[in-house]
Amino acid sequence: MVDRFERFSLIMAEISRCWHKLAVEEMERLGLKGGHVTYFLALARNEEGLTASQLCEDYGKDKSDVSRMMAILEQKGLVKKEGGHQKGYRGVFVLTEEGWKIADYVRYKSGIAARVAGKELTDEQRAALYFAMEGIAASMRNMCQNGGIPEE
Repeated sequence: MVDRFERFSLIMAEISRCWHKLAVEEMERLGLKGGHVTYFLALARNEEGLTASQLCEDYGKDKSDVSRMMAILEQKGLVKKEGGHQKGYRGVFVLTEEGWKIADYVRYKSGIAARVAGKELTDEQRAALYFAMEGIAASMRNMCQNGGIPEE
């Protein structure tokens, strides 16, 4: 059991570390931070926009990270806040025309990375991998929301 946990943890950590390194390299070319990748992908996936609270809840970001990262994107003219409450947490962040260009670039490069990383998988193996990962994530999320690791 411990061997399985260690193997899983090490694999996930390596994937995360490598993805972060690639994101940093790509975004630095644009004068942005690697952490902005998540925000571009999230906003591109939600064309109607997202509130700061939604970014926190749906994408696992804390309030300070959302505030800091979105302020940078607003300052660069890549994101704007719309709605009756443009100050604070009630406005909705949407991509600007320039923001969409970068979001499309991020999606394009992310697609290449995913294809190259998974080139050895068949469609059936890929489907099984995502099914298993979604199940593991749901179980982990359940433990986090319900008091931690249960006694056996």
